[in-house]
Amino acid sequence: MITKDEITPTTLPRAQAHSRPETWTDVLIVGAGPTGLACAIEVQKVGLQVVTLDKGCLVNSLFHYPANMTFFTTPELLEIGDIPFATANMKPTRQEALEYYRKVADHYRLHICQYFWVKTVTGDDNKFRITATDRSGGIHDFRARKVIVATGYYDLPNLMRIPGEDLPKVFHYYHEPHPYYDSDVMVIGGKNSAAIAALELWRHGARVTLVYRGTAMHPHVKYWIKPDIENRIKSGEIGAYFKSNVVEIGVDCVTVDTPHGRLRLKNDFVFALTGYHPDYDFLQSSGIELATEECRPVCDPETLESNVPGIYVAGVIVAGSRTNEIFIENGRFHGKLIARDLEEKLRNRGQ
Repeated sequence: MITKDEITPTTLPRAQAHSRPETWTDVLIVGAGPTGLACAIEVQKVGLQVVTLDKGCLVNSLFHYPANMTFFTTPELLEIGDIPFATANMKPTRQEALEYYRKVADHYRLHICQYFWVKTVTGDDNKFRITATDRSGGIHDFRARKVIVATGYYDLPNLMRIPGEDLPKVFHYYHEPHPYYDSDVMVIGGKNSAAIAALELWRHGARVTLVYRGTAMHPHVKYWIKPDIENRIKSGEIGAYFKSNVVEIGVDCVTVDTPHGRLRLKNDFVFALTGYHPDYDFLQSSGIELATEECRPVCDPETLESNVPGIYVAGVIVAGSRTNEIFIENGRFHGKLIARDLEEKLRNRGQ
């Protein structure tokens, strides 16, 4: 068993590609989103050394949100670590959120390794070995007593698995409208992301067609967005095909099955905003069991420790495929549950 005395504070070297540094820590967190940061803060508060790895940048999912996005929630519901989220707006912007989380990370001096993609988690309680690759292809080994998986779900889009989906003109993320001015653009989907993208693209000079398998825009589209997109569709300013599916994407067209038959529509760009899902393969490769229904990781709801002793889950992945159940607003509290359990284990068992 690894004792506390064997784990000494360390600063990760900026390793050269193909080197194999090994770093020891009490707790290693996979994912530097808001939930991962909240976990790092709370675990650090109980006196444990923490290293956080992310395959992208700090709060990578938020960075990939639309550039002009405004959050649906109020700033206090995005706060972590008891640091106020100051903004002059009732609802903060993406840019303000990025700045806020940077400042929180600086305030707590969190040890975050960006662009470190965790590939494997092996071993058992108090003796975990984690292997990650950096953006240069270098392989890095970590040793940890406990592991927290807070990987979110936004990095893995739900693919349609149709011909042409891999063409360069097809995107699963929408960022900003300007590059698509005076172009024929198709948006696939009927929820918030699709509605926002369709409206912004149309307002910036794109010719927009929306395709959705449902009978109308999804009822969960935000109340201030839904009338806007519905009115644009009703007026014909945005074309829409409901109860329809894209079956093939070509270089200059898209083929759509509609209730009135198959159509071949002229097209320059496609935004397939069909949703996202957690990395189930990574969870299972770490030994975490997934419940048959909704792919929820098996875990103790009071502590969030998974079926693998010493591996905890946090954030949206706790909800499995029901990614609309957990957001920053409630996932940010998972760190307190985990830190409380870790502190109790260390105090009572001397681990």
